[in-house]
Amino acid sequence: MPDNITFNTIPIDIRTPGQYVEIDNSKAVRGLPSMNRRILVIGNKLPAGSAPAGQLRRINAGSEAAGYFGRGSVLHEMLVAARNANKESDIMAIGLDDLGAGVAATQTLTVTGPATGSGVIALYVNGQRLQVGVTSGDAAATIATAIAATVNAFLDGPVTSTAAAAVATVTARHKGVFGNDIDVRVNYYSDDVLPAGVTVTVAAGVAGAGNPDVAPALAAISLESFYTIVTPYTDTANIVKVETELASRWGGMDMRTGHLFGALRGTQSALATLGAARNSPHDSFVGVRSLPTPIYCLGAITAAVCEFNGAIDPARPFQTLVLPGVLPPALSDRFTQQERNLLLRDGISTITVDQGGNVLLERVVTTYQTNAYGIDDVSYLDLETKWTVDYMRYAFRARIALRFPRHKLADDGTQFAPGQAIVTPLMIRGELIDVARELELAGILEGFEQFKKDLIVVRSISDRNRVNAILPPDVVNQFRVFAASVQFIL
Repeated sequence: MPDNITFNTIPIDIRTPGQYVEIDNSKAVRGLPSMNRRILVIGNKLPAGSAPAGQLRRINAGSEAAGYFGRGSVLHEMLVAARNANKESDIMAIGLDDLGAGVAATQTLTVTGPATGSGVIALYVNGQRLQVGVTSGDAAATIATAIAATVNAFLDGPVTSTAAAAVATVTARHKGVFGNDIDVRVNYYSDDVLPAGVTVTVAAGVAGAGNPDVAPALAAISLESFYTIVTPYTDTANIVKVETELASRWGGMDMRTGHLFGALRGTQSALATLGAARNSPHDSFVGVRSLPTPIYCLGAITAAVCEFNGAIDPARPFQTLVLPGVLPPALSDRFTQQERNLLLRDGISTITVDQGGNVLLERVVTTYQTNAYGIDDVSYLDLETKWTVDYMRYAFRARIALRFPRHKLADDGTQFAPGQAIVTPLMIRGELIDVARELELAGILEGFEQFKKDLIVVRSISDRNRVNAILPPDVVNQFRVFAASVQFIL
């Protein structure tokens, strides 16, 4: 028969004299737990990259990304942007080969001349400023050749270039639809001025087509957990595959969670159409009309910033957080307040620009908009809500796992000696209430008295080894809108 006190490693019938003291850590951890959160970046690699396609690599610096996935690859670009925006989180990456049947996007830069004065052409490729020297008297063909040489010298850039007559053609290093979002422009800042006699016209060339399939990347992480995922692929087929995977991880039998971030470029109406076509609590897409920073890097930076701050406090709003490394859109390319409000209603997250030219998150929403019956549903409107309830789930689960790892189960009121490894529904209820109080103190939960009142913890009727519970936390919300009426008196 068992003794009054339950031991884990010391038998009750040992006869060898001695002093035996075991260590039990079941009550060691107090307070709220920390979650293990990681970022995963999926994107194309170049053949020069040393990492085989489909294999995970941890990234601590941009130089590692260049070695693993090829200098100037889209994955190299995204990882540099993400790591610059978040120097603390654990970032891992999976490279995929270009789709063999894909098409690389091109753009053309048509030069007119000759130059009647010396100067510099300020050429921006994905927001990186390249300066092309021009000497008075240079012919248009000479300038086009200089543009191509400058682009090719930018080894971290996403394109290569050739020149023919007065036209420099830039070609994406990768095949794929995302290559259409590579931004090439001349003159960005107000003091960027072309040399006298020179004009450069940038135009779209061959449209990029064909993204790789994310299925191999998802298979590679089938046993892994990643809280934040970002990819340059925003085609419907790939998004659906990621959404399906993350929906399966969200359920009560898996609980690994995961959220997909991305960015989209287009007019307000086009973005609204794209957002309205999605309906998942497991992805968020920032929408812009046009941006010098590549769209896929905007997605990576948004993911990195949200992950860093969400890990600190999942309930604190992301609004006004700076997106480091993102160049602001031109004034003519910025959405109005009315347009941004409409985008948020269609599941598209928005940005703003402050007086100093910093790009800020305005609101990060998921694409979830309606329930299974097509009725408007705001339960997962904000990413903060999803991450808050997921942290609550983890906190409650962790407490029960820590306190009662190998306990027997008995009904409330059962008489047993102190020190026995026995738990009752009432004891579990007490631990859950304690967690709720700590969540309240941490600013994650409100309505503590309501939680206690509505909390249900009962022993299962059909399985006497099981306890069932209903946890009714009231999540803390975000302060987003202040409205007032100024009723003045003369």
